[in-house]
Amino acid sequence: METYLKSTKLLDFNTSDIEHLIKKRKWNYLNQEEKIAAAYDFVRNEIKFGYNSGDDISASEVLRDGYGQCNTKSTLLMALLRALGIPCRIHGFFIDKKMQKGALTGITYLFAPKKIVHAWTEVYFNNQWIALEGVIIDDKYLNQVRNKLCNFNNGYMGYGISVKDKEKISLCWKGESTYIQSFSIVEDLGLFNSPDDFFIQYNNTNNRIKSLLFNFLRKRINRKLDLIRSDR
Repeated sequence: METYLKSTKLLDFNTSDIEHLIKKRKWNYLNQEEKIAAAYDFVRNEIKFGYNSGDDISASEVLRDGYGQCNTKSTLLMALLRALGIPCRIHGFFIDKKMQKGALTGITYLFAPKKIVHAWTEVYFNNQWIALEGVIIDDKYLNQVRNKLCNFNNGYMGYGISVKDKEKISLCWKGESTYIQSFSIVEDLGLFNSPDDFFIQYNNTNNRIKSLLFNFLRKRINRKLDLIRSDR
């Protein structure tokens, strides 16, 4: 299990920001289950669903941004878990970009790859690997978009969500796997020890022109997502 506890360039949990967060929240005094729940809940609801400058940014940068998507939230969650002595790994996929419609619109959606690189964290708990994909979407955002999801292929998708049944979405971690985009998976890319290993092979922003365009537009996208959250 030592492999699943190491720090890396992206899993930089020895930085002062991450160490300070763990000390301030007193997470080291919790038992294993409580540690996983605390890190998961923090990344899910205190790091808002949004878009960063790239997939391959460090955990400390995601923490400073205060928002993230599937790949970057997975990096931060993994860093927190490893800092707390909890073994974890990353599982990679391609997913259908249709589930991003609503979160991404116009030219941003048009230029998004048809198959989007996607990842979730898997944590080792109770002698089994558990998927924590539900960490991607925060409650405030989910509550505003749940009824806007479109019926597609016997499921529901849109706004960064893809589920079989929109009435049975449960993202609270209770010792079992949580899912929020898995209904859109089109290809399993396998298991990786770290996000560094995964993103060197698969990356949504490795096309320079598309990357520059996305970075020009992403702040506007994130403002739009905040407006969705605040919609009454």
